[in-house]
Amino acid sequence: MSSDKAPNIQKSSKQDTFEHPDFYGMDALLTEEHLMIRSAVRDFVKREISPYIESWAENAYFPYDMVKKFGEIGAFGPQLPEKYGCGGLDYIAYGLIMQEIERGDSGMRSTASVQGSLVMYPIYKFGSEEQRMKYLPKLASGEWLGCFGLTEPDHGSNPSGMTTNFKDMGDHYLLNGAKMWISNAPHADVAVVWAKNEEGRIHGLIVERGMEGFSTPETHGKWSLRASATGELVFDNVKVPKENLLPGKSGLGAPMMCLDSARYGIAWGAIGAAMDCYESARRYTLEREQFDKPIASFQLQQKKLAEMLTEITKAQLLNFRLGQLFNQGKATTPQISMAKRNAVEVALNIAREARQMHGGMGITGEYPMMRHMANLESVVTYEGTHDIHLLILGADITGIPAFK
Repeated sequence: MSSDKAPNIQKSSKQDTFEHPDFYGMDALLTEEHLMIRSAVRDFVKREISPYIESWAENAYFPYDMVKKFGEIGAFGPQLPEKYGCGGLDYIAYGLIMQEIERGDSGMRSTASVQGSLVMYPIYKFGSEEQRMKYLPKLASGEWLGCFGLTEPDHGSNPSGMTTNFKDMGDHYLLNGAKMWISNAPHADVAVVWAKNEEGRIHGLIVERGMEGFSTPETHGKWSLRASATGELVFDNVKVPKENLLPGKSGLGAPMMCLDSARYGIAWGAIGAAMDCYESARRYTLEREQFDKPIASFQLQQKKLAEMLTEITKAQLLNFRLGQLFNQGKATTPQISMAKRNAVEVALNIAREARQMHGGMGITGEYPMMRHMANLESVVTYEGTHDIHLLILGADITGIPAFK
């Protein structure tokens, strides 16, 4: 179903004229290819997401047709090899794509980054060549949608405590357990699921929709990521073919490597949301008049804008350097945690401040801040909570893990 024909979905008449802040001239550090990719994705967001996103969010509607469209522009696994239908791009290009999509909406970026970093990446990194050739092209094109099953009802920040398990039945594995808070789950064709074998070792399994005993109930009542589909993964004696086990790596380190890639994308994405809120506040304060002059002329408004731009610029520099480290294969988990945590905190603070600067208008769908703010309340929690990322960095600084 197309977005403009969905129930209760209305197209906004407000034009998206976003231009990003670049106070330190960082565009000069980007290649022509980077600039071209960013421009193409920005135009896509302005055309395909911005006119509909407030209505999608208001109606808690996931526009499934966007999956195919993301595939068409190469938003799924853009950093993976062209051999599998992917872009073969570097990590800075990947970051820019995530930044532009989340500028449109965090839920839309979640759809893309889960597909690329949490489904396609583990199949590429830990899968067999047969698995890569079977799944990656269809995931890259958007023909298939995937999800990543790690978090459980009783095991979030402590995934090693998972109880989802599988047993060797000779010619297949028997999978039992449940996962929750899974983006894309209700519509996913495949799920990369992490479960313990009979020795308690964690492995990745590719579970396909249609396997008997596998269900994906949708999560309702969300006040955040309302344009994204969230659900559970339930496994009741699911028979998984042995060739669906990811052979390349086992142990908790395997899903953690996937999360590193996804958290990197979040660091860039959250700054996209921050830029959107900042730009809305800047324009609004220049247009809105009180006491016979634009409110941008008041000291407090200028202070707020200056602080927003400063934090965005610092985060841009942090993300760009992290992208260079990713390209060199040198990025560490604590470095990624720093960038993810910083970007989301910056974005949340800017969204809240920008909301206030818009006065009463800031709570309406005429402006993006309330939607971004609500979305970011999920982003600050998922793929490592704000506090856990602090402790990952603290353990690196001191050599003493505080959460074990």
